[in-house]
Amino acid sequence: QVQLVEAGGGSVQAGGSLRLSCSASESAFSINVGEWYRQAPGKRREWVATISSGGATNYVESVKGRFTISKNDAKNTVYLQMNSVKPEDTAVYTCHADLTQFGRTYSYWGQGTQVTVSS
Repeated sequence: QVQLVEAGGGSVQAGGSLRLSCSASESAFSINVGEWYRQAPGKRREWVATISSGGATNYVESVKGRFTISKNDAKNTVYLQMNSVKPEDTAVYTCHADLTQFGRTYSYWGQGTQVTVSS
């Protein structure tokens, strides 16, 4: 079955940077809309960023100017560049993407990757 695989999570000091990636396991699928969500312990899951098939981006207000979502269509991968991270960015980050194959679009979720920001 097709999967979205996240990578790049880990521990980082406040003010540092991380780059998360989300890749489709099957090359026959192409990523259209890509999104990142996050969920901190005891908190509701929140939307973080979206990139459209055409490259337009949107962000939750709390990460504007610090995070950048991008994609590489040839690699079927969506990225989240996290700069100037803060302790409140600590959460499990999960990608969501609409994948297209043979003219049909399907929705997939990754399993999540832990990001921990220390002071």
